[in-house]
Amino acid sequence: MTYDAVIIGGGPAGGTVAILLARAGWRVALVEKTPFPRRKVCGEFVSATSLALLDALGVGAAFRSLAGPEVREVGLFAGQSTLAAPMPRGQGVTAEGGRAVGRHHLDLLLLEAAREAGAVIHQPWSAVAVERRERESIVTLAAKDAREELHARIVIAAHGSWEPAAFLMDERPAHRGADLLAFKARFFGSRLTPGLMPLLAFPGGYGGMVHTDGGATSLSCCIRRDTLQRARAESPGLSAAEAVLAHIVEHTAGVREALAGASLDGHWLAAGPIRPGIRPRFAGGVFRVGNLAGEAHPIIAEGISMAMQSSWLLANALTREAFDPGRVEAAARRYSGDWRRSFATRIRAAALFAAVAARRHAPAAIVPVARRLPGLITLGADLSGKTRQIVR
Repeated sequence: MTYDAVIIGGGPAGGTVAILLARAGWRVALVEKTPFPRRKVCGEFVSATSLALLDALGVGAAFRSLAGPEVREVGLFAGQSTLAAPMPRGQGVTAEGGRAVGRHHLDLLLLEAAREAGAVIHQPWSAVAVERRERESIVTLAAKDAREELHARIVIAAHGSWEPAAFLMDERPAHRGADLLAFKARFFGSRLTPGLMPLLAFPGGYGGMVHTDGGATSLSCCIRRDTLQRARAESPGLSAAEAVLAHIVEHTAGVREALAGASLDGHWLAAGPIRPGIRPRFAGGVFRVGNLAGEAHPIIAEGISMAMQSSWLLANALTREAFDPGRVEAAARRYSGDWRRSFATRIRAAALFAAVAARRHAPAAIVPVARRLPGLITLGADLSGKTRQIVR
C-alpha cells in the first residue's frame, strides 16, 4: 500500500490538501481516527477570504446551502455594552459575507470530496508511528486489534494541536494557571442579531457568537484555567461548562440578552489547553498544516480559514516541487516561506487582542475607546486577516 502522500487528520486542513493533491494526480491516503459526522470545539465561522477556495474544492454550493446567514457586522460585547461596526472588505475579496457552519457538516463535505477526487480514506484508524527511511516513510495505523502499514513519499500531519501525536515528538508543557481552555456550545432561539458576529470580552477570557447552520447560534470561548477554577468555586454544583457560561453571562450583558430564553442544542464540548504560536511547518520529514503549523488565538475567528488556506499553500508547493523525491526540501522551504508571509502577522495580532480582551478590567478600558472610535472594531477584523485574499 504505497502512496505519494499520507495525510493524518480529516478536518478542514486534511480534507483540503487531500482534495488538491488527489486532483493533481497524486496517490493519496487520508487517515482519520473518528467516525463522521462529529462535532468539534470550533467557532464554526468561515471567512469570506475562503469562499473562493471552497468553490475550487467543489463544496461551495453545498456549504452555502447549509451555512447560517452572511456575517456583515463585527461587534463587541463587553460589560454592559454592545457595540457593532461593519465587517471590512478587502481588495479582491468577494462581496459575499463569511458564514458559519458546524464542523459535523464541513468536515464531512470535504471528506466526501476527497474520496470523489480519488483519495483512499482510512477511517476510523489512528496513526501511531511514522518511521522515516531514505526515500519513503512508513506510517503505522491502528484500529481496535488491527494494525496496518502505509508507505508514502510524503507524510502530512493535519490532526490539530490539541491532541498530541507520539510520532511528532512535540513536548507538552506542564499545566499553568494562565492556560487557555476552550469551550463551545450551540443554542436554539437566541436573540443575537442576524449577520452580527460579536467578540465577547470578559474577565479571564474571550469568546465569540455567530448564527450557524440549522437556525442555531454558536458560542465558543477560551478561559484561563485559574479563572475557571474560581468560577467553579463560586458556583458549587455546576459543571465546568455551566460555570463558564454563568461567568460569561454575569460579566457580559450582550450574551445575557442574546441567550435569554434560548435552549442548549445537545451538550457542551471542551478541549485544550490551546497553544497559540508559530511552529515548524516541516520537521522530522513530516509536513504540518492547520494548527500544527501555527495557531492564532481563536479571538480572531480565523481557525478554519487558516487551516484550509495553509493546505492550499502546501499543495501548491508540493505539486511544483516534490514529484521528484530530491525536491522535498525545496517544497518545504517554499511552503514555509509562503506560510509565514500569509499568517505571521495575524497570529501576532491575535496574541495582542487576546492579551487585552482577557484582562480583568478590559471592558472598562476598551468600551469607551471603541464607542468613540467604532472604526477600531473594523480595523481589528482587518488585522485578523478578514481582508487577506490568499486563494483567488
